[in-house]
This record gives sequence, structure tokens and C-alpha cells, in this order.
Amino acid sequence: MYNTDLPNRAELPSTGKLLKSTIIAIIVAAVLLVTIVLPAEYGIDPTRIGRISGLTQMGEIKQKLASEAKKDALVAKSKPVESKPVTAPTAATQTNSESKSDEKSVTLKPGEGTEIKMDMIKGAKVKFDWKSSGAVNHDTHGEGSNKAFISYKKGTSVTGDAGDLTAEFDGSHGWFWRNRTDSDVSITLKVSGDYKSVKQME
Repeated sequence: MYNTDLPNRAELPSTGKLLKSTIIAIIVAAVLLVTIVLPAEYGIDPTRIGRISGLTQMGEIKQKLASEAKKDALVAKSKPVESKPVTAPTAATQTNSESKSDEKSVTLKPGEGTEIKMDMIKGAKVKFDWKSSGAVNHDTHGEGSNKAFISYKKGTSVTGDAGDLTAEFDGSHGWFWRNRTDSDVSITLKVSGDYKSVKQME
């Protein structure tokens, strides 16, 4: 069997040569660090070689992007979270889907009276406009459970009224008229808003 000849001591590199090779390797690594690594990573180019090769520009872009990302993170962290308050719906908004309009007409003989009422819940609103062909007395009022009663407005010898009516409680809200003249009078009422129904009372 053939055995490879081992090198003799004279052929092995001396300690001085090894030390010299190590120093050369360190110098080459330092040169590569300055000319390639630093320009590519940090935009530092003391030898100007990186800018000529284009590595410095790449490093500068990288540093700029890192800086912008850091600023965005700080802004996002310091910005308060916006929250919208949740408000409970009022009676008026709850009944908005029931908004409607009606027109009613009645004729009163001398001395005769009548009522037109709307079924409403507390807080509901309506717009009204009524006109009479002759002077009448009127009482705009509301009636609810447990004998609740409220008079919104009264008038004598008037021929009309208009405005807004807001229900103070659940119940019937509307108008009572009485003809105090010596002849028939016709009354026309127009309403629009949030109410369940409107009708002339018996």
C-alpha cells in the first residue's frame, strides 16, 4: 500500500509566516469593512469607494427608511385612540319610523264641541296647523293614564293656530273646540310627526 510522504519540518510554514498571513487577513477584513460593509449598512464612506460603487447610496436609503419607520411608530404610539360616545335613542328618534301626516275636517253647529286626539308616547313631536271658518274656543291638551292631564294652550274666539306639540307623557294629545257663534263653522286640522293614530273623539 502506497503511503503519502509526510512533509518534513523544513516544508512547514514558520511562525513568522503564519503571523504575517494573519495580519494580512485582518487588514483585508478591515478594508472590506470600510469599503463594503459600512457603506451598505450605515451610509458611512470614509474612503469614497462606497459612493463610487453605489453602496453608500444604498446604505443612506436604508438608514432613511429605518428613521422614518421609527418616527411612524412614535406617532402611532402617542396618538390617542378615538372613540365615539354611544348615546341612547330618545323617544323622538325611536318613533321616527312612525312619522306620518294626516288631515281632518269637522263641522260644528252653534254651541257644539268636539275633540281630535293623537295617540303619542312621551317625547314624541308633531307639527300642527288648524283653521276655522268662524271664531271658536279651543283647548290644546293631553290626557294619560293615572288621570294625568295637561293643558298646553287655550284660546277664545280664534280662527286658527299652528306650531309644535311635544307629548309630556304617554297618552292622547290634541284639541277640543267649541262653536260659540250663531252659525255652523268648519275646522280643518293638519298634523305631521310622530304619533300612532289620530281620530275624532265621540
